[in-house]
Amino acid sequence: MNSENAESADHAGADDTRNVVDRYKGWPMERIVADLDSRRHPFHVAIENWQHDFNIGSVVRTANAFLAKEVHIIGNRRWNRRGAMVTDRYQHIRHHPTVEEFVTWARGEQLSVIGIDNLPGSVPLETYALPKASVLVFGQESVGLTDAVREAADATLAIAQYGSTRSINAGAAAAIAMHTWVRQHADIEAGHEAHSGAP
Repeated sequence: MNSENAESADHAGADDTRNVVDRYKGWPMERIVADLDSRRHPFHVAIENWQHDFNIGSVVRTANAFLAKEVHIIGNRRWNRRGAMVTDRYQHIRHHPTVEEFVTWARGEQLSVIGIDNLPGSVPLETYALPKASVLVFGQESVGLTDAVREAADATLAIAQYGSTRSINAGAAAAIAMHTWVRQHADIEAGHEAHSGAP
């Protein structure tokens, strides 16, 4: 890149108001996605969407922050994108109309299906060794995972809670589970460098 182009890119970055880390300021969206694709983690995230759950946008935003390979919407194709804060433009999203189709896809990709829900018989997330190649599955707000997902899952994990509420919302549960995967498998130092804008 010559000095004139570099100066132009710097100016474009200064004018870039998108919610992206500094290193991506001034980059076109396609270039950002390509760079993310070169570094994505091998875990996936799935959420059931039978009643247009408002938490899906938050799950997508968190999946982008933790660099999940893909987000999978099971059930209704349409979902509330407001909570995603435009991060869905940088995150690969795949739709599966049924649980059966989703499970068939996951098995074909040799991914462990890990349900996250506070159910009788669930294993503590905090002490479970998450498979590196896995898909973390979350249920609909208030009703949790469907029986079909529970039956198909290789394991169902529960998040430790200590207060009076029966459960935390799906968006919060997804963030905790994804961060658990990151703590077990990701390069933590690289994550801090990427967020700080280091090249």
